[in-house]
Amino acid sequence: MIKKVLIANRSEIAVRVITACREMGIKTVAIYSEPDKFSRHVSLADEAFQLEGQPHKVYLDAAQVVSVAKSCGADAVHPGYGFLSENPDFARSCAEAGIKFIGPKPDIIHRMGSKVESRRAMEAAGVPVVPGTTDPVNSADEVKKLGAKYGYPIAIKASAGGGGRGLKVVRNESEAEAAFTAAQREGASYFGSGEVYVEKYLDKPRHIEVQILGDEHGSVIHLGERDCSTQRRHQKLIEESPAAKLNPKVREKLLAASVKGAQSLGYTSAGTFELLVSGDDFYFLEVNTRVQVEHPVTEYVTGIDIVKEQIRIANGEKLSVKQEEVSFRGHSIECRINAEDPFKNFMPAPGAVKNFAEPRMPWVRVDSACYSGYQVLPFYDSLLAKLIVWGRDRNEAIDRMKLALQEFKIEGIATTIPFHLAELEDPKFINAETWTTYIESEFMKDFAAKAPKPTAPSAVPSSSTPSVSIATSPSSNNGHGLSTPEKVGPFNFEVEVDQKTYKVAVHELVAPGKAVARSGGPAKTSARSMERPSKSADKGGSGSGKVKAPMHGVVKELLVEIGNTVTQGQKLLIFEAMKMESEVVAPIAGKVSTVTAKQGDTVDTDHVIMEIAE
Repeated sequence: MIKKVLIANRSEIAVRVITACREMGIKTVAIYSEPDKFSRHVSLADEAFQLEGQPHKVYLDAAQVVSVAKSCGADAVHPGYGFLSENPDFARSCAEAGIKFIGPKPDIIHRMGSKVESRRAMEAAGVPVVPGTTDPVNSADEVKKLGAKYGYPIAIKASAGGGGRGLKVVRNESEAEAAFTAAQREGASYFGSGEVYVEKYLDKPRHIEVQILGDEHGSVIHLGERDCSTQRRHQKLIEESPAAKLNPKVREKLLAASVKGAQSLGYTSAGTFELLVSGDDFYFLEVNTRVQVEHPVTEYVTGIDIVKEQIRIANGEKLSVKQEEVSFRGHSIECRINAEDPFKNFMPAPGAVKNFAEPRMPWVRVDSACYSGYQVLPFYDSLLAKLIVWGRDRNEAIDRMKLALQEFKIEGIATTIPFHLAELEDPKFINAETWTTYIESEFMKDFAAKAPKPTAPSAVPSSSTPSVSIATSPSSNNGHGLSTPEKVGPFNFEVEVDQKTYKVAVHELVAPGKAVARSGGPAKTSARSMERPSKSADKGGSGSGKVKAPMHGVVKELLVEIGNTVTQGQKLLIFEAMKMESEVVAPIAGKVSTVTAKQGDTVDTDHVIMEIAE
């Protein structure tokens, strides 16, 4: 019998697991990085232990997590999502230590963690898969040959990838080399494997996923489907259940195929079969061997607590319901409220939350670890809260979501709330006619055109002074963090790491919809989905050749070295912050004279990574 659970995670999912454990009378143990010591999950747990090491790495330190679990007498570990949740070695280490891993068996995590192996398994089970390779691809030349075979566009995917990371779309032969290298790099960086494979890329598909539950007594059921088609950069923004306008015959087939696939694996615990739907055809995409971020929408329409079911299954119990007992009622929608500025191509926005007030309505649920005074750290994912509503039908759910978003107060930082409000008014969304790339390909063009225009700041630097950045003040617009620039200088806050205090600054330098630039040079949030900076933006207002880090983050890859001649706007390096990669480009033309960082280095905001001499 499980009596104490260590939650190997942080933020809202840790709070969610603690809540389920409390309801079941189970003691909880939190772990935390040094900067997370004031986090909500730490204060809610019965016990809490600080992990030693760099903040962005400690939650991935399997040995240390298992050691803490053993020392505190935990019976089980719940991994949440992300971090170690789909790491088979971690699950195996827990078992070897006599600790129950609340999730599938390690060998299933391993098999489904490989895109190649999971495709093979689903093909063997008779589940339709997207045309592509079942063996890893080892060169860009192979990619080009497969592009000719399947027809462009094709997708290069990291075999161990997920959540859009390690996925690169190739629309013609000339893009194959760069995409192949980038997919390998991201796969190795995020998942520890540079192995990639290729499959046909479906234009305008819907992303439909099926929630699965399986116990250790051979029972496997589904809890219906979710539509997760509203995405940007393959990261979900809005999820809902059930999927609107899904052909009933297609729904029946994909639900049955997902259960069949799970049964063929001997699947236990909660899991999600992700599928692409194109017309009346559907194709297997991947299996997520963990609880999903968007699990609350399924809980709303079924009344089944998925986290509690996970714990019961790990405890050796049978599922609390049979398939014929699962009923579906109404419609639920979830909006992911991220600390990102949608008017700047979803640029991460770490900082201090000055006011956080959740909407209080009977049909609203908020899953969050945020609070007034909370520091959004640059080391982790930008998710602030999950706002979930229920309605008797989809139209009512949309109306209720709009009202809840309007009542949600988050002041001090930019959030995705304005994006969600605009998307819920979009005719294509209302009519359930969106697809996985709709946001980038169509919606954002109109959204960016309606972005608030910057007004003259209250203080303007003279032409003789050095370039000064303009920071966005805390919002007076419903707490959405999107008022026009009002103050000169950066918005500063402090982060304490390993008993050292670091000052972090968030700068506002360019008009909404343009690339985000530092005073010494620009950084593009996404090469594919963003405009090239204007000439004035490239020069950072001063013609400086200093290339600075846009925020605290990691230098993922250097594309030039000392002595190289570069042109204005040329890509210089790949930078990562808050789990998002950016391309940093040359502010001026010239020769690289200095490079102060190497690949893998963590640098602070405004650190001069390199200099270019005219």
